[in-house]
This record gives sequence, C-alpha cells and structure tokens, in this order.
Amino acid sequence: MPGPSKYEYLVTGGAGFIGSHLCELLLSRGKSVLVLDDLSTGNLSNLDGCSHNSSFRLVVGSVLDESLTRGLVHQCRTIIHLAAAVGVENIIRQPVETIETNVKGTEIVLMAAESCGTPVFIASTSEIYGKSENVPFREDGDIVLGATCRSRWSYACCKAIDEFLALAYWKAKGLPVVIGRLFNTVGPRQSGRYGMVLPRFIEQAVSEKPITVFGDGEQTRCFSLVYEIVDAIVSLIENPDAVGKVINIGSTGEISIGSLAEKVREISGSNSEIVLIPYEEAYPDDFEDMRRRAPDVSLLRTLTGKVPEAEIDAIIREILSK
Repeated sequence: MPGPSKYEYLVTGGAGFIGSHLCELLLSRGKSVLVLDDLSTGNLSNLDGCSHNSSFRLVVGSVLDESLTRGLVHQCRTIIHLAAAVGVENIIRQPVETIETNVKGTEIVLMAAESCGTPVFIASTSEIYGKSENVPFREDGDIVLGATCRSRWSYACCKAIDEFLALAYWKAKGLPVVIGRLFNTVGPRQSGRYGMVLPRFIEQAVSEKPITVFGDGEQTRCFSLVYEIVDAIVSLIENPDAVGKVINIGSTGEISIGSLAEKVREISGSNSEIVLIPYEEAYPDDFEDMRRRAPDVSLLRTLTGKVPEAEIDAIIREILSK
C-alpha cells in the first residue's frame, strides 16, 4: 500500500496558464503542491511565484509516463488534472498528439488514482457542447458534434471520452471524481500562440498591428477571469456534494468576437485596424466553428455559492496591467 501522502495536491499541467494560477492560489492557502508538466505548452516562468516556496515541487515529465504518474499520484491527497493539448490551432495542426494526450493521459491519471482512492478533478471543456444551439448550455443537455472528417471536433470527442471514463470510475469503482467544463478562461500569462483569441487581440493591439478577427465576428463567447476559475475549481474539489457531477465553470457575460476586438482596441488606446479574415484563410478547409457558447451556471452557484462575475472591460485592463 502507498505510504503517507507528502503533498496535499498534485496538479498535472501546473506550469500552464490555468495551472500556474491554481498553484499560486493553493500555496496562498497554505497547501503543499506537486506539479507534473512536460513544458510542451507550459512555461517555467509561469511558476516564478511558486518556485521558491518550500511547499512546492515541480517534476518535469509527461502524464503519459505511467510509472512516473503513478508514483506522483501516490504522494498526494488530491489530484487536479489539467494536463492536455489545448488551443484550436494546436488541436487542428497536431491531431495525433491531441488525441493521445487527452485520452491516454486521463486514463493513466484515473488508473493511478483508483489504486489509492485519491479524489480527482478532471478539467473538461465547453467544446463538449459542439454545435448545439440549446443555449445556455446545461450539463445534462445533448451534445452535437460535427463529422469525424472535421478535425476540430476531435478535441470535443476526446474530452467527452474523458468524462465518460471518469464517471465510469466513479460509478463502477467508487473513485471520487469531479468534472468541470471550463468556458473561455482568460487572464495574465495566457499565450496567443495556440489560437487563444483575447491574448492574440491584445498582443496585436499593443504592437499596433491589425487585429485579426476570424469569420464574420458575430460568433459569441463568454470570457472568465482565471482567478475566479481556479477558485471555483478548488471549491468544487473540496466539496463532497460535487463528487460524481459534471459542472459548467464560466461567466454568463456573452460578447461577440467583433465587439471584443473593438473593446481591446479602445481600452488599450491602440490605433490598430480591425480586419476580418475568412475561416478558409485562417484554418484548414475542414474547419467548423460554433456561433454561440454560453453556460448555464446554476449548478456551480448551488455547489459553491458564487460564479465568475468579472466583466470583460475589467478583464482586459487586468491583462494589460501585467
């Protein structure tokens, strides 16, 4: 049997954008944190605020390394599994890595957790809802995915498999799992390299380059400040009533991508031109997008007593100030 746990939390993907903010929050609350990250999309500099804390340790390695992952899981009391291939561009251009990392990685984490009964938070995504038009999206609503020949939907399908697998471990093996579907999380340290729209807009505006809006700009999203998202994740994994549930985590403040570009230009004081680029010029031929993506957060409010509320203007100013 595993010995006593050395760390309160294992955060896979902890050197990433969301993961690093999560680690900072946990350490600020006096928790000990062990991170596993292969640094493929994460960055060591994201952990500058954690690295000198004696309650923090980083292990550079892959969640796909079953022996390594199992050993780290056995050292921790709770797992927050964030490690994944992320970003629309990354997913479209590296489909094999996306599928392997997102499915096999989650399976390895769940297998390791089940061997010692360690609770697991699984980070899922609003992409799960696909092309559903039943907005706002409810956790028990139907999902509508596009054809398998359109690689965009491989990410949503992978995450759906992750959810099915995690819930199976809960129902069949009694493993405490909590699944959070994250909606468009943004904030300081997020990179625009992998298709993340808000940091890309801000980088373009600050450098006085054209702000490039893909499509017609009428598609809408709900953006949430990362500080509120990581607070919700911790609240859920520490709440026994959340076990075995799928929970939307996001803001309900819906904004079109075209309006977002205008706000970024205005708040940053930029003179950048806003340019519409057709999808067929921005992505491969098989790309599809969804027109609206907004969550029903009733369950999150019931379980935690609060939901992300930061307004988009404040979010943009927060990012610009860092």
